[in-house]
Amino acid sequence: MADAVYTHGHHESVLRSHRWRTAANSAAYLLAEVRPGMEVLDVGCGPGTITADLAALVAPGGRVTGVDAAAGVLEQARATARERGLDNVRFGVADVRALDFPDDSFDVVHAHQVLQHVGDPVGALREMRRVCRPGGVVAVRDSDYAAFGWYPEVPVLDEWLELYRRVARANGGEPDAGRRLLSWARRAGFTDITATAAAWCFATPDERAWWSGLWADRTTASAYAGLAIGGGHATADRLAAIADAWREWGRHDDGWFLVPHGELLCRA
Repeated sequence: MADAVYTHGHHESVLRSHRWRTAANSAAYLLAEVRPGMEVLDVGCGPGTITADLAALVAPGGRVTGVDAAAGVLEQARATARERGLDNVRFGVADVRALDFPDDSFDVVHAHQVLQHVGDPVGALREMRRVCRPGGVVAVRDSDYAAFGWYPEVPVLDEWLELYRRVARANGGEPDAGRRLLSWARRAGFTDITATAAAWCFATPDERAWWSGLWADRTTASAYAGLAIGGGHATADRLAAIADAWREWGRHDDGWFLVPHGELLCRA
């Protein structure tokens, strides 16, 4: 399978976003499928906040396994589970392209914001299907950068969006994954698919400050910044100007930002 680079990396500004995610705000489309006693695999679990929520939902009698390609972030995931007093969750390093689990191991296989960073998303879906039990569910959710929307119109943010999409694709990913999920799942062999969409919206003063601040920091200090400069896509000065534009947007009382997602429930 093709390889890809994780564009965001695990800078604090990235994990600030990941730790905000919950099953309620990031996996609501899946929750009706999750019941006590189930075995769940959470692929690309990051700091484990969604994973921990799922572990609480499958108790008693169920267990969640969270896996990520980056070993370092799993320490945060384990700390999240300890803080919540969960004893039915485990974590390990794994590659979605070659999951180290037998066929038919899990009732639910979940991946949030993963397929956009995978060089072969169809192959990844086939591998997720392999470890899912017959009758189980493969659940995937990815944002769609080309459909992002915001107000007021801060022109430099248009530059940010074009730059981010260019860098992500140069790294082997597909930033407009949300709209492609259904086609990828069909190519992976799924036939029983429920496709939906949902969005994050950031519009309160606190939400604007948080969202603009993390993207301003991510633009100049994360792995993405290094990839943008190292790949010849932007200079440090341009990234600084984009970060300033994020802060400018965040100061607007009328500021509003939409992050749409594609979602799939694929019956194995």
